[in-house]
Order: sequence, then C-alpha cells, then structure tokens
Amino acid sequence: MVGFDVPDDNGKASGAMLAIGELADRIGVPTHVLRYWETRFPQLKPLQRSGRRRYYRAEDVALAERIHHLLHVQGFTVEGARKALSDGSAKVAVTAPTVPATGNGAAREGTGVPVEALVALRARLAAALR
Repeated sequence: MVGFDVPDDNGKASGAMLAIGELADRIGVPTHVLRYWETRFPQLKPLQRSGRRRYYRAEDVALAERIHHLLHVQGFTVEGARKALSDGSAKVAVTAPTVPATGNGAAREGTGVPVEALVALRARLAAALR
C-alpha cells in the first residue's frame, strides 16, 4: 500500500520511534549506556515524554549506531568519537586506519588491518591482563 512503512521483525514500521529498551536491544548495549551517551554526545537527543520515557527517532537511531560502531568496533575513546562525529570524519570503515610500517615509522598506503582482527587482538590482550 502507498504511504505505509513495512514492519520490521518486531512488528514496528521502519520509520517508527524506538523506546530506549528497543534501541538497546537493536545495537546490543544496556540502556544505561545509551543514557550515558546522551550526556557525552550532545547530538544524541531523544524525545522525552511523560515519565521521562525516551523515544528515539530514525536519526537518533542512526547516530546511536554510529556511536556504537566508533566505540565498540573501531575502538575509539569517547572523546575521540565525539571529535570524529563533530568534524564529520566518523564514516563507517571496513578497515582500520593505516598502521606505521616497521622500521622508519612511516605509514604505508593500503596496509590497513581488518577491524575483526583488531577486535580479536584486543580480546586476547584483555584476557592476558586478567
């Protein structure tokens, strides 16, 4: 039908606002993390209705997904993610930035390390430090 959004797996239309719990489930973080992000990322401003219930519009959902990617996939700090979002360099990348070559410290073009490999390495290092 014309003018109707197709519902997703949860029965919501694609353009419908999400409650905080729904967004938390969608991106895989606890609700308190989303509340924390609201204090650190001024761009993330969900609607608050009676009882201070939060509702996230489509642009809020997209922003929360970008923040999650920057922090949990690309490994940015909160401050680094804030800067990346504010200067527009927060594009989702398939690979990490180029790494310095061994020896002279100069970066070589095309030597990016896959993000999955970096995430696995971070997990191994965290396990070793325990």
